[in-house]
Amino acid sequence: MNILDKIIANKRIEVELAKQQVSIKELETYVYFNQTVPSLKAFLSDKSKNGIIAEFKRQSPSKGIINDKVTVPDVVKGYEKAGVSALSILTDKLFFGGSPPDLTLGRESVAIPILRKDFIIDPYQIYEAKAIGASAILLIAAALTPKQAKELGATAKQLGLDILMEVHNHQELDIMNEYVDVVGVNNRDLKTFELSLQRSVELSEAMPQATLKISESGIHSVEDILFLRQHGFQGFLIGENFMKQANPAEACMAFCAELDLKTDKSHYL
Repeated sequence: MNILDKIIANKRIEVELAKQQVSIKELETYVYFNQTVPSLKAFLSDKSKNGIIAEFKRQSPSKGIINDKVTVPDVVKGYEKAGVSALSILTDKLFFGGSPPDLTLGRESVAIPILRKDFIIDPYQIYEAKAIGASAILLIAAALTPKQAKELGATAKQLGLDILMEVHNHQELDIMNEYVDVVGVNNRDLKTFELSLQRSVELSEAMPQATLKISESGIHSVEDILFLRQHGFQGFLIGENFMKQANPAEACMAFCAELDLKTDKSHYL
């Protein structure tokens, strides 16, 4: 059993417990459930923005504790001030140290889109995502059948949420459906945890040219982003590179300033 299998097995238990504690009917009474949130797809499509999706992540299965000393509001406000296009907030507790209230704290703190980064396997989690203020959900192709991906995608669209579909190999591209707004290539091998930006390049070449693509994991420098832009990527999910610093917001500000300095201004036209 690999780490993804372990996470999904635990997630099934978590979701069933959550259903017993808070019903969908109750989620529909939450303040954000009936509010319009900014679109992840729209912000990533805006060429005047830098495409960075800055992540709030306390820990991970591969790295252990990354940063458990900072607060969600302080970090995400700094990310927004730095000029990122969107946020990603982990809501998985056991493996990543997050929680749904973390995302609500983020929504209360910023006006930019927020991706709920979690392991979505049940429509209940999508109602929950809407209720806590998410703009988009993550669907991981490796964890879903084509039928499941389509059913979850349809639910997300009914609730006004964007969908980021994460893939790791060519076979997983076959799970794409009409509900997917953004395709994310995870550069980390789920079995070995090895990282390579070449994974993004190879999968990008197999996608339709019009696909809105983001690259995830292993982005450590401005040069990495400039390289990925050359291969058609408009979004860049960065978490550990900022979160491993004592002040993630300051690290993000410095990174974004350097990126702006080195960006060909024709990118913004």
